[in-house]
Amino acid sequence: MRLLLALFLLLPTLASAQGVATLVADRVFIEGEERLIAEGNVEVFYDGTRLTATRVIYDQPTDRLTLTGPVLITGPDGTILAAESGVIEPTLSNALLRGARLVLDRQLQLSANRIDRVDGRYTQLYKTSATSCAVCGDRQPLWSIRAERVIHDEAERQIYFDNAQFLIRGVPVFWIPRMRLPDPTLERSRGFLAPEIRSTNQLGTGLKLPYFIPLGPSRDITLTPYLAPGTRTLEFRYRQAFRSGDLTITGSGSSDDIRPGDLRGYVEAQGVFQIAPKTELVFDIITVSDNGYLLDYGVTGADRIESFVELTRVERFLFASGSLSNLEYLRDDDDGDADEPNLIGDLALLQRLPLGFGSELRAEITGRTVYRSSDEDGIAGRDIARLGGAIQYHGRRILRSGLSVEGDAALYADGFRITQDDAVEEDALRLTPVAAVTLRYPLMRTRPSGATEILEPALQLAWSDTGDEDLPNEDGTRPEFDEANLFSLDRLPGGDAREDGLRLNLGVTWTRYDPAGWSSTLTFGRIYRAEEADFSRTSGLGGQRSDWLISGQVDLFDGLRLANRTLVDDEGELSSSETRLDAEIGAWGLSASQIWLAADPAVDRDDPASEWAVDADYRISERWDVSANARYDLRADEPVEAGVKVGWRNECVEVDLSVSRRYTSSDTVDPTTDFDISVGLRGFSAGRSGSGPAGRCRN
Repeated sequence: MRLLLALFLLLPTLASAQGVATLVADRVFIEGEERLIAEGNVEVFYDGTRLTATRVIYDQPTDRLTLTGPVLITGPDGTILAAESGVIEPTLSNALLRGARLVLDRQLQLSANRIDRVDGRYTQLYKTSATSCAVCGDRQPLWSIRAERVIHDEAERQIYFDNAQFLIRGVPVFWIPRMRLPDPTLERSRGFLAPEIRSTNQLGTGLKLPYFIPLGPSRDITLTPYLAPGTRTLEFRYRQAFRSGDLTITGSGSSDDIRPGDLRGYVEAQGVFQIAPKTELVFDIITVSDNGYLLDYGVTGADRIESFVELTRVERFLFASGSLSNLEYLRDDDDGDADEPNLIGDLALLQRLPLGFGSELRAEITGRTVYRSSDEDGIAGRDIARLGGAIQYHGRRILRSGLSVEGDAALYADGFRITQDDAVEEDALRLTPVAAVTLRYPLMRTRPSGATEILEPALQLAWSDTGDEDLPNEDGTRPEFDEANLFSLDRLPGGDAREDGLRLNLGVTWTRYDPAGWSSTLTFGRIYRAEEADFSRTSGLGGQRSDWLISGQVDLFDGLRLANRTLVDDEGELSSSETRLDAEIGAWGLSASQIWLAADPAVDRDDPASEWAVDADYRISERWDVSANARYDLRADEPVEAGVKVGWRNECVEVDLSVSRRYTSSDTVDPTTDFDISVGLRGFSAGRSGSGPAGRCRN
């Protein structure tokens, strides 16, 4: 019969302690007047710590517990101590365990001939082997660290190794006289992070070794030396968390063989701050030493970089935004002072006033400033400032027949100041009245199979008049025609130019929802105009009759989606076509797209463009996964980029290997092949702590 005793009745030491110890055992008896002996399935509970043993002897004069194993001590933080035998104090602050093993955070296990517990803070291990890999009988773990002595500082959550060897499958790889690693419960600690090997045909094979430095509870910096035959680089990342937001500054400095004698690099600062309720400040500021640096070092493949500061306020019926952007061009044919703007400022203020009965009134103020650094006249140096305002009404009624009637009316007023362009007036004012009526008549039926089908024909008659002002268009040069703007009053993306004239927008959408779980949508649409419209060829909006818009989408089971959008004229010639496939099926993930665009000198495309791109990943097992990406220029019949990444991980190690090739070239960059390999040891916060697929021991 098991007996439950309160030890504080017998042990003065425990009675004065902060907690109360409780003992459970099959047999408990007192030997003499000073020794308590518990035998058979002994369990001791104290301050969240649980101790189990075969036999426990408490000696009152020495205030010690003598344990006969197997002994297992589980702490409130998940720390586990296992031993063959030991002697400890009742408060567990001091102990000596033999043939012991320490397990931290259920990840890192340290086996030792002897473990000493000192002052309730330090755990000293002698003749120690540490690993987070599964240990199966006599088989050596995948990796381990052997040391003469290991000290675990519980307060600082640090592990110190003396005279340590790093082994792979029991084979020594290198020796370290002394090292310090954080234990797996510590999230932020000074030390080295997982290294990365990077190899490129321009810079050679090099090593990146990040070093993490916490600067307090809310700040840290990571310094990453990158050494290769062709470069000497120092990368850095500074992070700071504030009560109202976050700041991140990244960058690097390089001396390399690509541009000998030059100091190359970049700096980027990003931040998001809540400066007031419902008001957010966002910024991203970047500068780079030369056009090819970001591409050479794999930071980004963009042909231009944008620095901006934006302030936004969002309420239920109010939206306000102001931003300032600086553009820096990285293409060989752009110096930033010809044709392209360098500085852009935007302002937007929108107020909604619900009027009831499905109607509302909207008022808006918009502004835009475009500045070029060039002193030339004409497009190359033209600077524009525009300030506009609008009042809009929108109403909707659904008649008893099911017909939906929508009405829109608006008046836009835009003032322009244009300098360094003799072809247009310096000051101009444009008033644009707009009116539209939209009719929709949705029809629904249910098939005998249970499928629901909805057919919605729609018609919109719209009119607007921009006057005879011939004003430059800086922010609306790339309009697109799709199902989202088929019934829009203005399809131009900016405010410098507005859609003009009388037009009839027609469309019909068919949607099917199948009870088996899949759905499909098909949309046809076209625009008829009273007068010719001056839009680019591939926008699909030009002429008195737009191209036919054909758009369809099928959502199948298990996250499989296929979508296509095509613009085709009356002669059957394509203006543009885009097909996209997305799938998440079991272990497979796929995203593929194909695009075709006709030649269009109006948008600086003298030849047709055709390209496909694919991103795919597959989880082979709990341990293995592989991913690949590729882009191919069908018109030029040559690849643009390609890459493959293979990852392997288990409970104690994570390895990622990737190979990528960029085929593009210019005066500043050459085609590049990158090889990257990174290895992280799980079980230390400086590595990649976290659960992985558990190791298995086979007989």
